[in-house]
Amino acid sequence: MKLKSAIIPLTAAIGMAFAGAAHAQEVVKIAHVGPLSGPNAHMGKDNENGARMAVDELNAKGFTIGGKKVKFELVGEDDASDPKQATAVATKLVDQKVAAVIGHLNSGTTIPASKIYSDAGIPQVSPSATNPKYTQQGFKTTFRVVANDAQLGAALGKYAVQKLGTKHIAVIDDRTAYGQGVAEEFAKGAKAAGGTIVGTQFTNDKATDFNAILTSLKGKKPDVVFFGGMDAVGGPMLRQMKQLGISAKFMGGDGICTGSLPSLAGDGLGDDQVVCAEAGGVDESGKKGMDDFRAAYKKKFGIDVVYNAAYAYDATMTVADAMAKAGSADPKKYLPELAKISHKGVTGVIAFDSKGDIKDGSLTLYTYKGGQRTLLAVTK
Repeated sequence: MKLKSAIIPLTAAIGMAFAGAAHAQEVVKIAHVGPLSGPNAHMGKDNENGARMAVDELNAKGFTIGGKKVKFELVGEDDASDPKQATAVATKLVDQKVAAVIGHLNSGTTIPASKIYSDAGIPQVSPSATNPKYTQQGFKTTFRVVANDAQLGAALGKYAVQKLGTKHIAVIDDRTAYGQGVAEEFAKGAKAAGGTIVGTQFTNDKATDFNAILTSLKGKKPDVVFFGGMDAVGGPMLRQMKQLGISAKFMGGDGICTGSLPSLAGDGLGDDQVVCAEAGGVDESGKKGMDDFRAAYKKKFGIDVVYNAAYAYDATMTVADAMAKAGSADPKKYLPELAKISHKGVTGVIAFDSKGDIKDGSLTLYTYKGGQRTLLAVTK
């Protein structure tokens, strides 16, 4: 009986030791922030899904940092595309001592949150914020994996005049940092190419009635209406353009260049009517990798990619790569590696310039035919 009583505590002690070792596995918190409520929730969830795919893959293969196996935990937060909520979320994540932030989605939330992350020394990699101001603040912690509005807007403006042969252009923006920024850059590009801006109107990112501004623009007979904003507003705007008999081409940035636009626009979306640009994209050599990603995404989540999921995936994988190279998940230690990273991702090679902008960012132009997004061109 004495022998038995001695064995039982020893067995229990060994079990507790193994349990303690498992529990001691380092947990690395990576946050994703985007709108998970409100009109842009479908985009925010899409980005979060991309980040989650990366985290799940890293955990499945037993990722190590500094020779130690780690477990990544994705901390998802909702900023509702609202700057005030974004800064509140940023403060919360700093308090939670997350190792990195993937996000935010909108420029209007990314920019104010970036100072809070910078002050805390936490790297922030946005998969979709395109306003140039984001990386022009002098922060060492700000990065993005897509081209900015100066590149995107200029390319669209040039395309409108030189490729579509349009001269009379109307511009509408939703007064957000993203919408206003991309509209201004488009107007510059169009003017530089020889186009004329015949009218400028404003709305907001929650508007549903555009009859007044569209009626005002109709009288100016534009060949193209450019909209700086998101698909939740752009879709209904297309419906109302058709109702008013406006047959102009409709152009916009990556905010409208989504898989959701056809359902949001309904019969307002005619074949070849829309020309939009995505701040990113792959050439023929990267097409298989992107197709494989989209297939894996649909298998995992049961839905198609909506927006920038692949960029959120690449942003997360790039951060993990920097941690591995530094041998640490401590932001102070891996931030220098992130700044000089060269990571081969689904969307191409991720490498940053001195400001944190992606080097050699691609732009992809699309139209829609039969309710499906159709590639026009990939450009640098």
